[in-house]
Amino acid sequence: MIVGVPREIKTAEHRVALVPAGAESLRGDGHTLFVEQGAGMGSGFPDDAYRAFGATIVPTAADVWARSEMVLKVKEPVEPEWPCMRKGQVVFTYFHFAASEPLTRAVIRSNIVAIAYETVQLPSGELPLLTPMSEVAGRMAVQEGAKYLESTWRRCTAAAASCWVACRACCRPRC
Repeated sequence: MIVGVPREIKTAEHRVALVPAGAESLRGDGHTLFVEQGAGMGSGFPDDAYRAFGATIVPTAADVWARSEMVLKVKEPVEPEWPCMRKGQVVFTYFHFAASEPLTRAVIRSNIVAIAYETVQLPSGELPLLTPMSEVAGRMAVQEGAKYLESTWRRCTAAAASCWVACRACCRPRC
């Protein structure tokens, strides 16, 4: 199969759908691999790392989409990518269809084979591609909460200090 990996263009997305070790595995199984120039840079993987494992680096996302039977992405295709999707092409990514009716309609119109990471299920019922995301989200929730508590605590302590100074100035304890 001819597999392609375009650079992610969604705002603030720097991940890449395939690391060089994955390229090695796909090439070892006889697949052809096209990677857009710079696709791995946001994740710390230079083009040469993909080249070393037999991937062909192509200059544009349009080249990846045009040459590939299957396109691997991290995030759902964004509007500028929709015209690149073509009938019968497999696109494997997180689609989040419930969050975007326009994306859903674009996928239906394109007649691609859309495989959403979030729907891949093992016979046990486990969602193996969502599990790592859930684990990361669980860990990040604690850090995000701490960040907001810290900023709230700073505001509260600053307000309390101001109140204490004001209370002391008039000699009537209020706080």
